[in-house]
Amino acid sequence: MPASTPKRPRIAVLADSDTRWKWGALTADRIAPGPSMEAGPREGAQVRPVLDGYLLRGRATPTPRQLEEVGVRADSLREVTAVEFLRAMEEESYDLLVLALVGGGVQAMLHGLARVWQDRTARPVVVTGYVGVVYEKLADGLLLRHGADLVLANSRQDADRFRAVYDGVGADASSVTEVALPFLGGAPYTGEHDPYTVVFAAQPSVPDSRKDRTYLLNRLVQHARRHPEREVLLKLRSKPGEHTTHIEELPYQKLVQRLDPPDNFRLVYGNMGEVLDRTDLLVTVSSTAALESLHRRVPTVVLTDLGVRESLGNHHFVGSGCLASWDQLDAGHRPAPDEEWVARQGVAADGSYESAFDAARERIAKLLDRPGGLPPLAPYYTPVTAPGYLPGILARHHLGPDGTPLPGAPAADKEPGPVRQVVRRAARGAYRHGVQRVAPVIRRMGEL
Repeated sequence: MPASTPKRPRIAVLADSDTRWKWGALTADRIAPGPSMEAGPREGAQVRPVLDGYLLRGRATPTPRQLEEVGVRADSLREVTAVEFLRAMEEESYDLLVLALVGGGVQAMLHGLARVWQDRTARPVVVTGYVGVVYEKLADGLLLRHGADLVLANSRQDADRFRAVYDGVGADASSVTEVALPFLGGAPYTGEHDPYTVVFAAQPSVPDSRKDRTYLLNRLVQHARRHPEREVLLKLRSKPGEHTTHIEELPYQKLVQRLDPPDNFRLVYGNMGEVLDRTDLLVTVSSTAALESLHRRVPTVVLTDLGVRESLGNHHFVGSGCLASWDQLDAGHRPAPDEEWVARQGVAADGSYESAFDAARERIAKLLDRPGGLPPLAPYYTPVTAPGYLPGILARHHLGPDGTPLPGAPAADKEPGPVRQVVRRAARGAYRHGVQRVAPVIRRMGEL
């Protein structure tokens, strides 16, 4: 008789931006009980998992172009409110749930899920973590993520810091699991291209002032003029009108219109990995692209022109060997990364990347096989431990202190009708217009 077909594991990913969708979907792929959807079957794997994507409705909900750029394919993908998502989790059955959200969103979902699963003997393994470098709000972000079965740390350094925070407040730290950034990969750098290509990886909110962003843009254009034999690329995260994980109030596309860049200077979009395929020097203030670049051993510079400051995030790279200024680059300086620092950052440039997710997969497998099912979700924050903080976080997602939907919460029992869809699109467009155009004007008026 033919062998029975194994059951396909089911995975759900809830994300609130293009970057978090990329992180969540690729993380799900790396840690899923089954073969990798990108790299081919893993050893011992028999079936491909089913991936259902849920996009949390908000200012940063990804556009079709952004989803296409990420390059991750889901079996289904739909936009939901928090209440609609919780209803889906009450009705559907999954093996694994990845919460790829900002900290407050994770906390709200943990409390909402604890309510909808309170009478269930079986539930998915819940996983969360961070998109990239954790350089601010460490305690706040971690405690908002506490309660998931696995809190992923992208490096050995982060794992140590995460456990120290949880231990320090008396919270269970056993959920912290070391992995690596899920979007690393690509061929190692083997030498200079023709033409030699310099790429500046821009960030939506770092730096945030017009003066600083104009300065960086001018230096990039000047570098292109000094080196006409080189190709100088400004790698952008989004097109005007699109939102990312962070709000971009002063897009470089608008700033560059006031300049007259040379022919060897270009704006580029697309997948960062494809851009790195032709990169000879990656320059950034503090983008996670630096870690992607270091993983592939592409020469990488983290700029010091605006100082080494926590507000810029480049303080994370102290000790990396990658800190340098545009003056130094123009003079021919090339960085040499510190191998010990790189090894602690989850970059896995030594070839250990393929095994970086083994511990997470093994832990998930054990949880799925746990006799009697999984225990109830138990976040550190409760109405008892944080009565002045938690209710506000839950209310932003239309949830009460016990995780139940508040009166007037968006309906979760039907798809929006045509009128509601039109109104929603108009409201989102108005919000984005206000964030990108009206709010900066008001701030500038306040500075007069």
